[in-house]
Amino acid sequence: MKDKIHVGIIGFGTVGTGTAKILIENRELIKKRTGIDFILKRIADLDIKRDRGIKVPEGVLTTDAGAVINDPDIDVVVELMGGIHPAKDFMLNAVKNKKHVVTANKALIATEGNEIFAEAEKNGVEVGFEASVAGGIPIIKVLREGLVANNIVAVYGIINGTSNYILTKMTDEKVEFSDALKEAQRLGYAEADPTFDIEGIDTAHKLTILSSLSYGIPLSYNEVYKEGITKITAQDIEFASELGYKIKLLAITKLSNGEIEMRVHPTMIPNEYLISKVDGVFNAVYVEGDAVGSTLYYGRGAGDMPTGSAVVADIVDIARCDNGQKAKGIGYVSADYKIRKMEDIESMYYFRFSAMDQPGVLSKISGILGNYNISIASVIQKGRRLGGSVPLVVLAHTAKERDVLSAVKEIDNLPVVSDKTLFIRVEGKEE
Repeated sequence: MKDKIHVGIIGFGTVGTGTAKILIENRELIKKRTGIDFILKRIADLDIKRDRGIKVPEGVLTTDAGAVINDPDIDVVVELMGGIHPAKDFMLNAVKNKKHVVTANKALIATEGNEIFAEAEKNGVEVGFEASVAGGIPIIKVLREGLVANNIVAVYGIINGTSNYILTKMTDEKVEFSDALKEAQRLGYAEADPTFDIEGIDTAHKLTILSSLSYGIPLSYNEVYKEGITKITAQDIEFASELGYKIKLLAITKLSNGEIEMRVHPTMIPNEYLISKVDGVFNAVYVEGDAVGSTLYYGRGAGDMPTGSAVVADIVDIARCDNGQKAKGIGYVSADYKIRKMEDIESMYYFRFSAMDQPGVLSKISGILGNYNISIASVIQKGRRLGGSVPLVVLAHTAKERDVLSAVKEIDNLPVVSDKTLFIRVEGKEE
């Protein structure tokens, strides 16, 4: 084992700054704990003039990523620039130069990871990606190491702080989505273009990685069902509360009858479940294993220092790695599992119908639901608006998605229904 490891960073933004700060300021602490001296040799970024609030040794900063990738002394290249290109090219070039690589780039791993891991294995180097999911929560280490003896039954994650902040604000302050989004943007939790966060794309990137780690399937981002939170209203949150639930943007992967489910969508979770109490910008991942049972991991899912902590942990792991026990990228690959089509999943459902306030409407709607094997658990109807429409809320027992889609299509064509039906999937045990 080397007693010195030289590190190069490409990308000196928020996470790059946090990583550099930890490597510089905690250098002696890490050395005492590991017996290895981690030396930050190079940082590449297009902007090397801006003050990041940390003192970087002279000669470390460069505008040339090649100076990191091609430096013969650098053992580990850390990619923290984000995006797909040129980040992918930089990582592949580093791997071909026989350098280990570490990244926090979930989009890159989710969409291009199969190629990167194959190239890394071919060149006998490691790819660290702990920081790509849930920031400072060591969930990848948990799945790879802590729960290695378990068959994973299910994983549920709140893994996008922006969406969780918006839904929390809507819940606590009874404001609409647009107002909560503006506040998230004002505070810097949401980007000027928040599409990746509010449409579930960022969460789907992370779920792709968790699914592959849990079930040994290749990275399959295009197979993930994605649905964002833009259609959720303060009214839905209020109805959910009356029914004993909270609405969260949930990433779900589970093994069901030999098939893997991978889906991201707003989900109603019972109030008494611990994961429903995860609010604001915090993340949490619930993992159920056949041996360990239920476990929950909670913390900050983003930010310079939490994510930088995960990056440095990967660097340390790579330095400690016994060459005979390489992690080989995402882990084992199993050919036994298929990915379940979304229309085949089964869940409980919340429906909000916009129905005319007149006799016989509920019986018409419930009749169609019954024709598609959808059984009603409870009903809420608020307000009286003679000659107009009112919200009619139905909580249904477990049904098949395919049947729900067919029933909603038929119900929306009824003359007594004035607007498109909103439905939300519900997780939890049926009473």
